[in-house]
Amino acid sequence: MHEWDVIVIGAGAVGLFCAIEAGRRGRKVLVIEHADRVGKKIAISGGGRCNFTNTGTSPDNFVSRNPHFCKSALARYTPADFIALVEKHGIAYHEKKLGQLFCDGSSQQIIDMLLRECHDAAVEIRCGCEVLRVDRHEPSAERSFMLQTNQGTFHSSSLVIATGGLSIAPLGATDFGYRIARQFGLRIEETRAGLVPLTLTAEIQKQLAALSGVSIDALVTCPESPSFRENILITHRGLSGPAILQVSNYWRPGESISINLLPDEDVLEIISAARIIEGDLAPGSAPSAAKTAGHSSRIELVNLISRYLPRRFAQAWCDLYGASRPLKQYNGKELQEIADNIHRLQLAPAGTEGFKKAEVTVGGVSTADLSSQTMEARRVPGLYFIGEVVDVTGQLGGYNFQWAWASAFAAGQVV
Repeated sequence: MHEWDVIVIGAGAVGLFCAIEAGRRGRKVLVIEHADRVGKKIAISGGGRCNFTNTGTSPDNFVSRNPHFCKSALARYTPADFIALVEKHGIAYHEKKLGQLFCDGSSQQIIDMLLRECHDAAVEIRCGCEVLRVDRHEPSAERSFMLQTNQGTFHSSSLVIATGGLSIAPLGATDFGYRIARQFGLRIEETRAGLVPLTLTAEIQKQLAALSGVSIDALVTCPESPSFRENILITHRGLSGPAILQVSNYWRPGESISINLLPDEDVLEIISAARIIEGDLAPGSAPSAAKTAGHSSRIELVNLISRYLPRRFAQAWCDLYGASRPLKQYNGKELQEIADNIHRLQLAPAGTEGFKKAEVTVGGVSTADLSSQTMEARRVPGLYFIGEVVDVTGQLGGYNFQWAWASAFAAGQVV
């Protein structure tokens, strides 16, 4: 019979880190992984360079039914703490943008670091180990959890579920963590794909088909989200790019997203300045935009817009919303509609590209059933849920890794 103090199911970032913290405390720790190797998701993260944290991490960067739940763990294990570990192992890194830290080399450096720390903490890892059944004896039993696996039966005092969510299904994601939660009476907040491209209706896709591959700096929001200022990318199926991935964490079916295509400009000022230069309006105090409006005597809308947005996009936008003609032919109401459709373009996505393309899972094990201090199930002593399987989801940019480190640290101090 194999007996352990702690068994961690899942050898991703969160599972390995929790095992390290528990092993450092002298606990006998086993990590079980159903895949043939550890850290598959780490390996592909950040384009293969692992965006391992974000220096600006705060609770505001996370989505959860209880937005306060993540505060305790994030406060007790900060980006600076993980950066210190990275530097201890001599891993060179850089800030790409907005506090996002990446390895100079590859994601494998983070995997190797975690494995070295596991070795130093005497953590045992078993890959290709499939859990067939989980049972729990009386809480008073010294080893209250019993796991039947394809490699034998294991017993432990503490059991940590670090199996992640449903995102990136091709890497072997399953609903195992949710099934275990339900088995022990924990509630699950509705799960859905997060940090995922959005699809558009067939009609809009057809209209935008020629724009596939066009990228635009924009400000994007939806009814329940903050505003995100990053690129959007038009694809053959809909919309992607960092700003779209960000807003997808908040978007719900049936809602529209609002896109400001020129967040640094005022379209009405630009048009007014162009018309003054044409001599169509009496000159007054011309806006500064006049300096860049051009000197054509008959400026058409598509030509003006294409000075600020890619020409292909400007033409498609006019076909949909502005029927390009000389600027002096538009009345005030039409000009306001043009401005609205540039600064507040409303699109109603048909859906998302689903868990196959999602980077994270929104929703998961209800935080109402977990301790924010330890990640332990309130009604099941010795059972812990950490990382993505929990209803705490980070925005794009290293926040989900920081939640992994922080929630793993919280559990690792007590398991």
